[in-house]
Amino acid sequence: MRSTTDVQEIELIIENVRGGGGGKPPANEGGGDEGGRGRGPSRRFSSRRYFTAIAIAMVSILMFFMALVSAYVVRKGSASDWATFHFPAIIWLNTATLVTSSVTLELARRRLAKSDLSGFRALWWISTVLGFGFLAGQIFVWRQLVYQGVFLASNPASSFFYIFTGAHALHILGGVGALLFVALRNFDLAKVTRSTAAEVSSYFWHFLDALWIFLAVLLYLGG
Repeated sequence: MRSTTDVQEIELIIENVRGGGGGKPPANEGGGDEGGRGRGPSRRFSSRRYFTAIAIAMVSILMFFMALVSAYVVRKGSASDWATFHFPAIIWLNTATLVTSSVTLELARRRLAKSDLSGFRALWWISTVLGFGFLAGQIFVWRQLVYQGVFLASNPASSFFYIFTGAHALHILGGVGALLFVALRNFDLAKVTRSTAAEVSSYFWHFLDALWIFLAVLLYLGG
């Protein structure tokens, strides 16, 4: 005849086989990268991967434009068909607009650091609108060139101008998309925090700002 202890051990084995009868899951199940406590939709990834991704993107963009700059310098130095044209003055207004957007972006991040969410959103939206304003200004620049009879295929100088400004505008469009993501995203369900998204987006935006200043000066001096 089995003892009471044997019966209890058998019942315990049966319960373990059945999965513990609805017991709690392991403490580390579903752990996210930030502290290992996130589960399901609220799990967040480490911010390091986002900073690494944007750093790789910026290096790639920089290499692309530096290759264009090298081609620009070589072509200008060896060309007999290089024809200058009137440099659109609105370029400097567009530059001021982009610089202002970087300033308001940093002010927005400071508001976010102080947990002033309403102030952050207001300044962030101002930066986003200024980004759209820069793109609108670039379209106006291209229209001015068309009125002058300066087209993409007119001569090497105009070709490089359109290529530089057009390629940069495409990247600005991507930057505006990042700003809209931060402005509209519900970060309660996101895999990235609002502060991380704002910081990564601002780094990319400041990079495009500095790149544009360099390109504007290059095109002005080389025109």
